[in-house]
This record gives sequence, C-alpha cells and structure tokens, in this order.
Amino acid sequence: MLVQVDDGQVDPQEALREFEALADSAGAEVVGRETGRRRRPDPRTYIGPGKVETLQALIESAEADLVLINHPLSPVQERNLERALRCRVLDRTGLILDIFAQRARSHEGKLQVELAQLRHIASRLVRGWSHLERQKGGIGLRGPGETQLEMDRRMLGTRIRQLEKRLARVRQQRDQGRQARRRRDLPAVSLVGYTNAGKSTLFNRVAASGVYSADQLFATLDTTLRRVELAGGEAAVLADTVGFIRDLPPQLVAAFRSTLEEVVEADLLIHVIDAADPLREENAREVDDVLKALGADAVPQLRVYNKIDARDLAPRVDRDEAGEIRAVWVSAAIGAGLDLLLEAVAERVNAEAARGVIELGPAEGRLRARFYALGDVLDETVTQSGRIRLTVELPQRELERLYRHEGLQAALEPIEAGNLPVEALAH
Repeated sequence: MLVQVDDGQVDPQEALREFEALADSAGAEVVGRETGRRRRPDPRTYIGPGKVETLQALIESAEADLVLINHPLSPVQERNLERALRCRVLDRTGLILDIFAQRARSHEGKLQVELAQLRHIASRLVRGWSHLERQKGGIGLRGPGETQLEMDRRMLGTRIRQLEKRLARVRQQRDQGRQARRRRDLPAVSLVGYTNAGKSTLFNRVAASGVYSADQLFATLDTTLRRVELAGGEAAVLADTVGFIRDLPPQLVAAFRSTLEEVVEADLLIHVIDAADPLREENAREVDDVLKALGADAVPQLRVYNKIDARDLAPRVDRDEAGEIRAVWVSAAIGAGLDLLLEAVAERVNAEAARGVIELGPAEGRLRARFYALGDVLDETVTQSGRIRLTVELPQRELERLYRHEGLQAALEPIEAGNLPVEALAH
C-alpha cells in the first residue's frame, strides 16, 4: 500500500508515480494507493489519526502486508503506525536503502550499503528486552550489566566503526588510483544525473562496456571506470556513478562519499538528463543540489540530453554566447549523436596549458610534493625570506582543481595563463 501526503512542496501525482517506480524496483507488488493533504506532519503518525483509520480498512480489504510512505518518518512515527496498522511500515529512506541492498555487487558497494543501513537502524533502537531492563542489587538479585538495548547499541557502534575503517582504506586506494591517472595526464570525466536518465546505457555505448542497465531506478550502484578514446586521438577516464534522486537519504550520501569523490575530483561532469521527462529541469536542479552538497558544484559541467529518440529530435550541440559548448543532445539507445558528444568532451577537457610562478611557505611541503608528483615543475628557487618559488606548467584543468582544493589565491608573476583567471596561478 503506497501513501503520498500532499504538503504543497511537490506535485503529489508525480511524486506518487516516482514512488511507485521505486516500489517496483524493490520488487513490491502494489495493491493500493492512498493520498491525502496535510499542512504539517502529525507528530505521532505523520499522516494523522483519520488517515490511519482509512488505511486500516484499505489494508484489510486489499490484504496488504507492507505500507510504504513517501516521506521520512521518525522512529516514533514508524513504530506508532506499525502498532496501529498491524503490518510492516517503511518510509522513503527505508525503501531506498532496501533497493541499494539488493543492487550492491562490489565489495565496496556492499560495505557502503551496510554502513548506511546500520546508521539508519541505530536511530530506531527504541526498546530493550523487558526481562533484562531492571538491574537489581543484593545476593542472587543482581541483574545484567547492561540491557539488551544497550548491548545492541554497543554492537552497532562497533560494527559501524569497523565499516568506516574499511571504507577509509578503500578511499585511500581510490586516491592512489587517481594520482596514477594524473601522472599519466589522463583527464577524468564522470557521468552524473537523475536515476534512470540513461547514464549506464550511455556509458556502455561510449566505453564499449558491459555495465548492467535497465529501465528501473538505481539499476546500477557500483562505480565503473573505463578508458575511452575522444575525438582527435585523445584519451580520458570515464566514470559511471550512482544516480541521484529527490530527497536522497543523507545516510547514503555519507556512506557513498568515497565513491562520489570520483565526481568531486573529476575534470568534467557529464550531466545526463532525460530529454523525454516532463520534469527534466526539476530533476536537473535536484542533481545540482546534491553536487553542491558534495562540494562538486565548482567542477565544469556539460549537459547531455539523452533519449531524444523518444521525442523525435535530431542530435545537436548547443553553445553559449562565448561559443563554449553547454549541451549536447543524443540518444544512447540508438547511438545517435555520440560523435558530437566525444568531440564536445575533447573540446572541454583539452584546454590550453597554464604556466606561472607559485610561491610556497616552508610549511607547504605537501603542495610542493604534489607539483613534483605531477611532473610540472620547470624551476625552483629559494627567496631571501626562505620561501620556495616554483615555476610550473600544467594543464588548465589541473590548475582549476588546485584552485578549488588548495586555496590558491593571488598571482605573483604570471607568465602565460591561457584562459585561466590570473588569480588562480599562485598562493
């Protein structure tokens, strides 16, 4: 039984349609739908006592054994609803977590999903075993050292810390892989977009890969990297990432942070948008909001409108007033416009190299070592004040990344900056 409450924030029918697609992706059989309107949630049940009575009758007549509510519920609201409806109740977060648990295939993906689930469960431990709750004193009357609830919390906390340590090691391995790709001067391009926009299908077309793709929400979770040949003989590393969705649970964003760092550290984001979806612009804004929360809003972005075959549109390239490519219209299903996409990506990532003098303090040895690791230091001198002056020359995309992550601010002696702002050249 699906439940959608109209709170005036989104179109309830469109929200219910997407929620039904989520339920279908989880393997649920929908036997009924119920909508309602509330200005503010009921603190006890979210949907209110009147709607609870209506649901009781609907559940009995439809013989439903699960209620899915398209809103985040507090632990108290979820427990009260289960008591009143006498069946299992899941909110939006719980449903998405269940889908992720089904779709995770890689070791890293399973660790990330388990971590998100445990963080969600930890907030819902509300009672212990009654026969262990009292701690008595006296000979023969002493109770256990801790209640079952306290034991559960302790065990959950221990497991969460173990998962966080394992994911930290995976994150370190990903960092090493990214550094190796930078030393080979391979630009990193990440596919992002709303779930079911066709990212994996596009990835398979461009990279000749066999990543699983299907017409369902969150068909793939695990990030896949492939080397692709761009127009002009250039090469790049293309990453297919997990899709985003409206009201993505914060537990998932936190757990998948190591995977989503492929997005943060990318040189270019290909934002895949379903051109046939009437809500494409709203969904694109949701993706932009998630990217901002991840700190990836400063990464250059190329919009790709997919599924143009569903609207009988021809492939094309849109440019802004300055002549820079802003959008490409393609169809991954039939392979239309992919040559235009590869040309656009090559144009966006192959910007002119920038050259300049950067002055670092004695405590900034890490940044100095990073320049040497990139192999871009042309000359090094030490000033009378003990500061290090480096003459560097490196791709503009690498300077833009340093500008975002290392706080480079004011130029000292710019030599040649290409199209990069002069202020990004030196500390």
